[in-house]
Amino acid sequence: MQVSAEQQVRAARPTKRALERVYTFADLSAYAAKERFLIQAMDLAFFMFIKLIGRTVKFEIAGWENWEAASREGGIPIYTFWHNRIFLATHFWQKRSIVVMTSQSFDGEYIARFIQRFGYGAVRGSSTRGGSGALVEMVRLMRAGYPTAFTIDGPKGPRYVAKMGALLLAKKTGYPILPFTITAAKSWRLKSWDHLQVPWPFTRARVDIAPPIYIPPDADEETSFAKRDELQRALDDINRHGEEWRVQAMRS
Repeated sequence: MQVSAEQQVRAARPTKRALERVYTFADLSAYAAKERFLIQAMDLAFFMFIKLIGRTVKFEIAGWENWEAASREGGIPIYTFWHNRIFLATHFWQKRSIVVMTSQSFDGEYIARFIQRFGYGAVRGSSTRGGSGALVEMVRLMRAGYPTAFTIDGPKGPRYVAKMGALLLAKKTGYPILPFTITAAKSWRLKSWDHLQVPWPFTRARVDIAPPIYIPPDADEETSFAKRDELQRALDDINRHGEEWRVQAMRS
């Protein structure tokens, strides 16, 4: 029997329980008491740190028309950016119900909790563990109208090398990839694999948004890799624009 369009939409729609799992804190009973305490403490510490510094940063935006193009006529963006820009990205795009993928680990749990405080959703999985199931859940959420986001070189690099997750999601849903970067005029750069950038309080920051990238649902392997290269170039270009702006901002 052929499934009707209405039945397909209903099947793609996440259940109330699934939405609660994405947008509310997970049960920590599987963790030891010390781990539960650390998760809750780190969750609050990161949330307050990002909130307090983020509120002092003055943003300017280049390419907002690209966000409008990706969102036109019911479009839902798949936000993609480099892992080391996650601090200001979390603050800038907050309260939009954007769904992100977090790892199934101790670190992933406190990250999921503090981003949920900013109005994000979290699905558990990564490129190394549980990724396929998380991607299926993200497809269902996008079809129900929820935007998604990828730190496209995460969770462990290589730094500034785009992976395939966002492209697979774009192919499955038909929604556009929206590359962006955020560059702080002044920031600390940590000695982590990604050189995480933590902005100084009261600094300026520039948001660069590239044109949306679409992937045909019937794209073969060659086309998919070509689109991955297009995404890489887009992110490299806006990253370069952001760094050029940062140098000029430091001189002014």
